Amino acid sequence: MIPKLTFGRTGHLSTRTLFGAAAFYNVTQAEADQTMEVIFKYGVNHIDTAASYGDSEIRLGPWIEKYRQRFFLASKTGDRSYAEARASIRRSLERLRTDHLDLIQLHAVVEDEELDAVLGPDGALRAAIEAREEGLVRFIGITSHTLHAPAIHLRALRSFEFDSVLLPCNFMLMQNPQYRAGFMELEKVCAEKNVAMQLIKTAQRRPYLEGEHTHGTWYKPFDTQETLDLAIHWAMGQPGKFINTPGDIHILPLVLDAASRYQGKPSDEQMQKLISEQAAEPLWA
Repeated sequence: MIPKLTFGRTGHLSTRTLFGAAAFYNVTQAEADQTMEVIFKYGVNHIDTAASYGDSEIRLGPWIEKYRQRFFLASKTGDRSYAEARASIRRSLERLRTDHLDLIQLHAVVEDEELDAVLGPDGALRAAIEAREEGLVRFIGITSHTLHAPAIHLRALRSFEFDSVLLPCNFMLMQNPQYRAGFMELEKVCAEKNVAMQLIKTAQRRPYLEGEHTHGTWYKPFDTQETLDLAIHWAMGQPGKFINTPGDIHILPLVLDAASRYQGKPSDEQMQKLISEQAAEPLWA
């Protein structure tokens, strides 16, 4: 089975691989049902979706309605204003067929101006806090992307007691000195505040080439058991972190299989060999 770890100050004992339900962006209910059987097989008990993930919340709905108590359920709102985020949170509850979320996250806050907006007096954070006060959500998190993610999260945590952060992390990205320094500073702050850290892009191989799109992910992933073993085991070697699984239902079983066999972090030499043999490239320079 997949190892478990307490998800920050929430107290929930979550599997270290969280089901990234972006994989349900554009699938049939039958495909979603088959995938949920895989989730059950590996004992994954934490689901991460978003209002903007196509049909994801709708596909999850029948399973959440039936098995709500089995899952720590997280969703996200990409809206920046109070009114729009308030409506988004309630729409997510309807689509997911539940009366509460365990975690609502302010989604894809990339630029400083976006952070200013969501934290402002009429921003999305106000809607999240209101939802928490009403019992519609239990915890509040924030997500970011690109090389600016650590800086965004550090600013966010200085402004509000977020319960979780989400950002990219893989071997190639951590070779960027600036990103690595920011990530390590964020890691220290999260440890001090008991904030859960979620990692995305852990299976990323390279950006898609023009006209190429082979998977449901926003990047070209590693897609064999051997290569995913190395990528996922390296990410699991980051102490105390959680991995949001890639957004592709065909890659998912390979990722969960890798996670279930985790024995330790691969060496830098093994990872350098993987990057060289797979002609891998970072998403951001």
